[in-house]
Amino acid sequence: MNVRVVRPGELSERETEAWRELRAKAGGPANPFMEPEFTRAVAEVRPRARVAVWWEDGEPVGFFPYEKGLLGGGRAIGFGVSDSQGAVLRSGLRPGARVLLRACGLAVWRFDNLEDGQPVFEGAATESFASPVIDVGEGYAAYEALLRVQSPKFLRTTLAKERKLGRQADGELRFVFDERDPAALRTLMAWKSAQYRRTGRGDRFAQEWISALVRRLHTLRTPGCSGVLSVLYAGERPVAAHFGLRSRTVLSCWFPAYDPEFAKYSPGLVLHLRMAEAAAAAGIGMLDLGRGAAEYKDALKTGELTVHEGAVVRPGLLGAVHWLRREPPLRVHRFVRTRPALAARGRAALNGLARLRGHR
Repeated sequence: MNVRVVRPGELSERETEAWRELRAKAGGPANPFMEPEFTRAVAEVRPRARVAVWWEDGEPVGFFPYEKGLLGGGRAIGFGVSDSQGAVLRSGLRPGARVLLRACGLAVWRFDNLEDGQPVFEGAATESFASPVIDVGEGYAAYEALLRVQSPKFLRTTLAKERKLGRQADGELRFVFDERDPAALRTLMAWKSAQYRRTGRGDRFAQEWISALVRRLHTLRTPGCSGVLSVLYAGERPVAAHFGLRSRTVLSCWFPAYDPEFAKYSPGLVLHLRMAEAAAAAGIGMLDLGRGAAEYKDALKTGELTVHEGAVVRPGLLGAVHWLRREPPLRVHRFVRTRPALAARGRAALNGLARLRGHR
């Protein structure tokens, strides 16, 4: 068995097809973040993106996408925004994690949304998180019937607000599942940036590589990974929008936002119900809402997946340097996050700082 490391754009058609086939045979959710097209899109805006390819008996049998930084630092492809990460390997192929890192010239590899069921990295996770999902495999009517039992007040209130918005909005309320207008994407990104600032969080779209990646993915059209922009309109005015990625069977939810002027109508919740309805009609069986706790996710979900955060570190000086740089602040972050009262005070402080910045 040998390993070659290439830029994602250098993958041959044979290798790309083998990657897709391995994902199809894996049996888990067909998350679009794990497809070769997402890695290629990241490589267009992150030039240090690489893929290690395992060959055995003249056949490609494994793929490991990653980004390589300075001094052997490595991280998952699209780290910070990708919602599913890991290696794509033939069943039974299990190189040791440190062997894998050595083949890639890495001292450390960090991940924050490692896919469940990645035996190569078993034991490397320091934390695990629920990623709520909506199962619409039996159709939207079955999902709505479940909500009437599971979250009756939420569903009743959201549908009532949708009707009220339809009556009071300036124009007919309509939903577009796959909006191709770049202006609508720019509107969503502006809303999301403002939301990040309001809540004291770092504005992801202030990072050019993320903005460029989302714009590129909006135009991407492949069976395993396509950008989907969904928009709720009142007349010609967008009131809520979401951008995510889809495969044939999974819609991975990514960037939702809405116009604060319409907040009293909960347009973001209305949007998610219409997305679930349209996804079911398009043959999508699952919406992955992504890691992170939120009341709306608890109300919408039918189940959960699990993703993991952590790092693999090779023994040696460079590995120790990376560990010392990253581990102490991460431990502080985990300490705060696992204590609800302390975390709430932290969020309040961030919101206060955001308000102060807004008054300047």
